[in-house]
Amino acid sequence: MKIKSFLAKPYASIAHSRIRKGMASAVADQEAVLQYLIKHGGRTVFGKEHNLADVKTYEEFKKAIPIREYEAFAKYIELIKSGDQNVLWKGKPIYFAKTSGTTSGVKYIPITKDSIPNQINTARDALLGYMAESSKTGFADGKMIFLSGSPELERVGGIPTGRLSGIVNHYVPRYLRSNQLPSYETNCIEDWEVKLDRIVNETINENMTLISGIPPWMQMYFDWLIERSNGKKIKEIFPNLQVIVHGGVNFEPYRAKLMDSLGGTVDILETFPASEGFFAFQDTLDKEGLLLNSNSGIFFEFVPAGEIMNENPTRLSLGEVKVGENYALIVNSNAGLWGYNIGDTVRFVSTDPYRLVVTGRVKHYISAFGEHVIGEEVEYAIQHAARDYNAHIIEFTVAPRINVSDGLPYHEWYVEFDRVPDNLNDFSLAVNNYLREKNIYYNDLITGNILQTLKIRPMKKQGFIEYMKSVGRLGGQNKVARLSNDRKIADALEQWTEKN
Repeated sequence: MKIKSFLAKPYASIAHSRIRKGMASAVADQEAVLQYLIKHGGRTVFGKEHNLADVKTYEEFKKAIPIREYEAFAKYIELIKSGDQNVLWKGKPIYFAKTSGTTSGVKYIPITKDSIPNQINTARDALLGYMAESSKTGFADGKMIFLSGSPELERVGGIPTGRLSGIVNHYVPRYLRSNQLPSYETNCIEDWEVKLDRIVNETINENMTLISGIPPWMQMYFDWLIERSNGKKIKEIFPNLQVIVHGGVNFEPYRAKLMDSLGGTVDILETFPASEGFFAFQDTLDKEGLLLNSNSGIFFEFVPAGEIMNENPTRLSLGEVKVGENYALIVNSNAGLWGYNIGDTVRFVSTDPYRLVVTGRVKHYISAFGEHVIGEEVEYAIQHAARDYNAHIIEFTVAPRINVSDGLPYHEWYVEFDRVPDNLNDFSLAVNNYLREKNIYYNDLITGNILQTLKIRPMKKQGFIEYMKSVGRLGGQNKVARLSNDRKIADALEQWTEKN
């Protein structure tokens, strides 16, 4: 055992004990976080406008603080940009995390001196917890790669600004810097394909033990490595690869292809980070769900997903949630976010401890006919059909086809296969039946002859990559929307479909 893996063992044990202790106090910790936020938030411009200093209880908090999206915060962000202090949180943010919104254009999410430990410490705890749970520390001695955005930062209103992954890159501990790849110069390259070529060059002959990134771009990295090494699988190229860390999108639709590319066994560790906070992480390898980060400066609220567009939706604290319900996730934090709808939906799989799975995006659904199909349901359907028909899926998205010249409307699936099922019609029917199983409204529409069976449009190889390139969203933390209630993405994909 080398020095870094040896020294990691006691730190992992300490972190693991702290994580386990926090499981039992999650609800009490959330109440303490709320009171801490109220105390400090009451002195800000936002807090004074909302009479936060007079708030004592969660019921009073809900009356004082409305749920809002980024557009409602824009005026406060502009005040911060103009140099004002104590706007959303005490002082000024130390960073803006720059991210793209579906309706807001570029968003600037504040990160404060008080909130940055949430991002850094949670990432650390996820890895230390994994070490303690698995008793595997060897990856600490090898090379690690984080497929991320550029660490170069611009200044907006005098505040350092960049992608969250680039900001976090500045906080990699000094003792791990020698383990980190790619080089700083390569990481600063903006063009994803140029950057990926350099990453492959820098890593292909190294002792890679940990690889982190979102699944579609991890797969692209694997594809380039396999091509460069004349068809060798990833575990042949990196025999000591121990763990893959992922987040941002559901891993399951990508699993079969990624496992085939790996050609061997590695541990898979899931996380739930966002520009607005690091919300949850996988704390065990043998149970479903991610452990909610309940004591890290964020007070969570949960709105039944079907009510999120209502004027006065039901708002629940952690102690009020139920297993199996789909909730929109609302955050209040020491970054200065208040009643903030981050756009993700979650479902608890356990309340002892509080573990959840991410089920989709609030605005990513199909309900053109009242079916309200969500991301979790389409991912379940295609994952199970792929298993049944030995198909490998690279990427997919779904949109309604409303105007049909001959026959009933239907859901249209654009799917890029790595391994095409032998019978596409049977595969399509299987996807359709699994979706009917998961969504009773969709089943009723099929049964009532309102919709016909879904149709699959096979995509050309690298069709989704070409699409993402065409809209300037190739690589990094960008991802394709699983579902759209309109045809904007679907129509743009037409040029990359396989023609009959």
